[in-house]
Amino acid sequence: MFSYRHAFHAGSHADILKHLTLIHLVEYLQEKPGALTIVDTHAGAGIYSLVDGFATVSKEAEGGIFRLSQFFGKNSETPESIRKYLEMIQAENTGEELNTYPGSPFIIARLLRPQDRLKLFELHPKEIDILRHNIGELKEAKQIDVYAADSFSRLKGLLPPPSRRGLVLIDPSYEDKQDYRYLENAMEEALQRFATGCYAIWYPILSRRESASLPDHLKKIAATHKRSWLHTELRVENAPGERRLQASGMFIINPPWTLEKHLDEALPVLVKALGVDAGAKYVLKSFEA
Repeated sequence: MFSYRHAFHAGSHADILKHLTLIHLVEYLQEKPGALTIVDTHAGAGIYSLVDGFATVSKEAEGGIFRLSQFFGKNSETPESIRKYLEMIQAENTGEELNTYPGSPFIIARLLRPQDRLKLFELHPKEIDILRHNIGELKEAKQIDVYAADSFSRLKGLLPPPSRRGLVLIDPSYEDKQDYRYLENAMEEALQRFATGCYAIWYPILSRRESASLPDHLKKIAATHKRSWLHTELRVENAPGERRLQASGMFIINPPWTLEKHLDEALPVLVKALGVDAGAKYVLKSFEA
């Protein structure tokens, strides 16, 4: 598990789907004045360079944020569902060049109101030190707790939050096949303790049984607890044998009613902007409990 560094994937098409969804979830939940507790279970380093280090090895940003930015450079009308996401990425950069990509911790931190709290988990022995340093540089640092701990086992202890208003982002690397089982167990425990929380689960779409069956397992968990769900996937290409990640998904339990419309506007544009071949497509399904 410690071979995984999110910097390799910073700014990828998977990050775009995850962060575009995440921003909408946070802003919707902030429409009420009560304090919001947000948990990021696998925080990484928080923010990443796109011009040196790991990101230049994988070059996944070239098919992700760079490609999306270039697309809207030629198409001046940016849909509202994508505009806020691009603005938040640009805010971490000076000038027009994209040299830096904010991960989920920085995106959430920039959205925090004074009454909100952010709790970050990271187990990687090198990433945790970088994360603590990066978070320490933020003006919102006092609202953020960083834990060098296993989030799957610690999550239930944070639920329900004092205000009973919370968002949990779960996005492990899935390099360890056990992550699928740990995630499902964590969701069962979380919903038992905090059934009304909003849970956003990111996952890679791989030719692996555990990956293919995860959405159905999550639907069964949601049904057991009588919770609504939304399931979306973004595929940018379909090239058999290609080792790069070609698709990813988000599964949200207790989604806001506005999320489906938000993604219904954004996803066709993302397919057009990021699609590599005729296999590019999206999935958007929901269920109201």
